[in-house]
Amino acid sequence: MQPRNMSMSGVVDLSAVKAAQEAKSKAEQARAEAAKQGAGGAVSATSLVIDVDEAGFERDVLQRSTEVPVVIDFWAEWCEPCKQLSPLLERLAVEHSGRFVLAKIDVDANQMLMQQFGIQGIPAVFAVVAGQALPLFQGAAPEAQIRGTLDQLIQVAEQRFGLTGLTVDPDAEAGPGAEAEAAPTVPAGPYDALLEAAVQALDAGDLGGAVQAYKNVLSDDPGNTEAKLGLAQAELLQRVQNADAQQVRKDAAEKPADVQAQIAAADLDLVGGHVEDAFGRLVDTVARTVGDDRDAARVRLLELFEVVGSDDPRVTAARRALARALF
Repeated sequence: MQPRNMSMSGVVDLSAVKAAQEAKSKAEQARAEAAKQGAGGAVSATSLVIDVDEAGFERDVLQRSTEVPVVIDFWAEWCEPCKQLSPLLERLAVEHSGRFVLAKIDVDANQMLMQQFGIQGIPAVFAVVAGQALPLFQGAAPEAQIRGTLDQLIQVAEQRFGLTGLTVDPDAEAGPGAEAEAAPTVPAGPYDALLEAAVQALDAGDLGGAVQAYKNVLSDDPGNTEAKLGLAQAELLQRVQNADAQQVRKDAAEKPADVQAQIAAADLDLVGGHVEDAFGRLVDTVARTVGDDRDAARVRLLELFEVVGSDDPRVTAARRALARALF
């Protein structure tokens, strides 16, 4: 039950794209199963805030997160800031009417979960989307900031993972199985077949086919978030597919003024999961170059931002560093 570390925008090895498809499939299967058992339909407002322990974490958080984002509030009775934050989160959960579920975890009674999430202090708020965990914030943040974070979470969960939330019936009474009730089936989107074709091409190692499939989606829907992410990742993998990693590293180390060598090394950094290294390399390159060289490094850095996703805090930090380097 160890939660996986995740940014909302996914990781470089394309697991985010695959997870999106898997989450959609799991959600559809869960809804179909619920319908067979007569458990479909709306849930009560009271089921949007639940107490979770270690025994129920798999069911109440991980499994539930394939249908709706689950926000986790780690709290304790002795924590004074928790007494302000927890009621606010509960109110926002009801106000958002099924767009996310709030899971409250008492850290005193669930030390293992606290350790698994790497929590150093409370209150601490995480989210789990499609079985993957990510930190949201720690401490009693201002309401406006919390609202913005939740809105971003909801948007990413819907656009990237197809999680549209639960339907809430304010008159419904919560029963023993109320928390497991799911939303009605959402019709497949107009580009689902093309996106699935792109994922299948990736699985088959056909990077060119994946690139073209994502481009086909974007030609009709330029703002399609999943296709933009997938295209950026597929193009990155295509660039490094035949690279001699040892030679690329050697060139970058021996030729710090060679912009193309630094760009090639940054691609390898990112594919290897060294996100900060990739960003830092290109920011430094931008800072010490001018003209076309500077522009080439800047453009590649922006492309790598697309791979990681604009909502990732590492991208936010790198954007600030880029602005300082440019101005």
